[in-house]
Amino acid sequence: MERKAIDLEEGWGYMVKGISKLERILEGLPEAPFSSEEYMMLYTLIYNMCTQKPPNDYSEQLYEKYREVLPPLREKHHVFMLKELVQRWSNHKVMVRWLSRFFHYLDRYFVMRRSLPALSGVGYICFRDLVFMGVQAKVQKTVIALINKEREGEQIDRSLVKNIIDIFVAIGMGQMDHYEQCFELKMLDNTADYYKSKAANWIEAEECLKRERDRVSHYLHSSTEQKLVEKVQHELLMTHANQLLDKEHSGCHALLRDDKVEDLSRMFKLYHKIPRGLEPIANIFKKHITAEGVALVQHAEEAASNQTANGSANQEQVLIRKFIELHDKYMAYVNVCYMNHTMFHKSLKEAFEVFCNKTVAGCSSAELLATFCDNLLKKGGSEKLSDEAIDETLDKVVKLLAYISDKDLFAEFYRKKLARRLLFDRSANEDHEKNILTKLKQQCGGQFTSKMEGMVVDLTLARDKQTGFENYLRDNQHVNLGMDLTVNVLTTGFWPSYKSFDLKLPPEMVKCVEVFKDFYESTANHRKLSWIYSLGTCNINGKFEPKTIELIVSTYQAAALLLFNTADRLSYSEIMTQLNLTNEDLVRLLHSLSCAKYKILKKEPNTKTISPNDTFQFNSKFSDRMRRIKIPLPVVDERRKVIEDVDKDRRYAIDAAIVRIMKSRKVLGHQQLVVDCVEQLSRMFKPDIKAIKKRIEDLISRDYLERDKDNQNTFRYLA
Repeated sequence: MERKAIDLEEGWGYMVKGISKLERILEGLPEAPFSSEEYMMLYTLIYNMCTQKPPNDYSEQLYEKYREVLPPLREKHHVFMLKELVQRWSNHKVMVRWLSRFFHYLDRYFVMRRSLPALSGVGYICFRDLVFMGVQAKVQKTVIALINKEREGEQIDRSLVKNIIDIFVAIGMGQMDHYEQCFELKMLDNTADYYKSKAANWIEAEECLKRERDRVSHYLHSSTEQKLVEKVQHELLMTHANQLLDKEHSGCHALLRDDKVEDLSRMFKLYHKIPRGLEPIANIFKKHITAEGVALVQHAEEAASNQTANGSANQEQVLIRKFIELHDKYMAYVNVCYMNHTMFHKSLKEAFEVFCNKTVAGCSSAELLATFCDNLLKKGGSEKLSDEAIDETLDKVVKLLAYISDKDLFAEFYRKKLARRLLFDRSANEDHEKNILTKLKQQCGGQFTSKMEGMVVDLTLARDKQTGFENYLRDNQHVNLGMDLTVNVLTTGFWPSYKSFDLKLPPEMVKCVEVFKDFYESTANHRKLSWIYSLGTCNINGKFEPKTIELIVSTYQAAALLLFNTADRLSYSEIMTQLNLTNEDLVRLLHSLSCAKYKILKKEPNTKTISPNDTFQFNSKFSDRMRRIKIPLPVVDERRKVIEDVDKDRRYAIDAAIVRIMKSRKVLGHQQLVVDCVEQLSRMFKPDIKAIKKRIEDLISRDYLERDKDNQNTFRYLA
């Protein structure tokens, strides 16, 4: 029997009754729940109306009527409106689920066949278009007002706000466009306006950011966090950057001045995520360190000018120690406060390069650093430290060297002082000497330390040679020197250059030299010995009337004193002739023996200065409470010679660099040649532009280069 067709109006009437019952249930009104019979009746009703033969197939009409089943939102305001909206949304979702069951057949066949939006989606669209859009502007405004209230310290219903935000997200149907365009954009603009006048200090800014992140975690969508934080950071930190950085008591300068490590860390964390946010902080960091370093240099300069030469030297030692302390302090800031960020390493480096290349009392930092090392490594130095502390300090000295532009000058001063420590047995610890050379090699390369390492090895070989000489004397007992003799045989190329004079030695010394020459020639072929008497020391016994005293003197002083074994009185000119010394050296020598602390010789006339008309005799009445005394010979200021030697080496280095560059490039403009030359040489020293130009001209005159005929500022390499 054929089923009677259900009329659209009649069928929809039954459906409306079912929907009304569902509404009353959702509203909490007295109503019995749906029975399974009622549910099946409504499901079957929709099924039958969709499966009737045309023209009674009402699938399309039912799909359209589905949109009309949502009740309108009652007009309310502010929080009450939000609560009503949340309740309506909750009810709506339940209704959509029930209707999806009633209209299941329609959804499964008609919608699928026509490729129409699913009924659940249609339900959300209906809510958005028929309910939400009418109140969206008010909802948006009310929610933003609630957020601002919370920013001002009032308590709000966070769960209510979260539920409203969830509606904005949900009706986007899986897309964030609706949430972003209809809520987030306005909320971010409002946030910027709110914080425009709120920046006061770092702690407040940090607290604000913390609270905004907290808001996201409680009720805003997670995708908003980055945008919200950036907006707040911009208003609190970038818009007010200058005021914040320069504040008298909480600005960057103040925090550095007062060593506020935690606040500096906080500042870094606030700014490091902002594009280019760290640049002004790094710049202030650099200026602060520079100012502190320059102040140290000025203080050392003033102290040096107010004291004696000895006192000023101590002040210079103090300056290097203060540089080390300053570096330790701000390197710790870079590591701890600034998370080892490269920008702050660069600021530290540039700051130290400024004041580490200044002079103090006419001494360059390169010389001061070399003197500091000498004081650290020699016996009896003022730095009384443990082995571990010395090793640690050497490490820090090498780090300071990285900031000094004249590294070649440091190398030459260091080499001079190393030579004196090695030759006069003044090194406190050989391991420390080797250790710093290893550190310097790592910092500046093998070429930098090759001569110094050669010196250390040379002295070890010299000790072996001395042992061989002692064995030679033991095996040849007919050779009687009459005294003990120690000779250091060194390789000329490793050691600094020293003046070598043909000092006329006393016969006792001549015999020793000849014996050693015979021994050496028997063990080394084709090598020539050059004797540097200016570096020698002698221990001689002075037989004075009160008592015999052992005198530790230089070879020159010993040679002069031995002359008085055969003469009671000698004139200045007689001593000069017998020793074959220059006026300059003889004056220093005689002054040390007759005018200084220990007057071994009596001078006539008895004045404080040496003149060519003076005469000298042995002071037999001399006495001292010590049985062993050292008579120093005034040290010649070798600074000028070191600087001259370095300048000469620099000329060779510039020549070599220019030739290397031109050999590889063949043709090059003047400006580029200068730039390339500076770049190649900057690891060891900062070449003067005028010096480079002068060397170019010299190389042209020597036919290494030529000027281009068409362009005088272009050079060609001549093979």
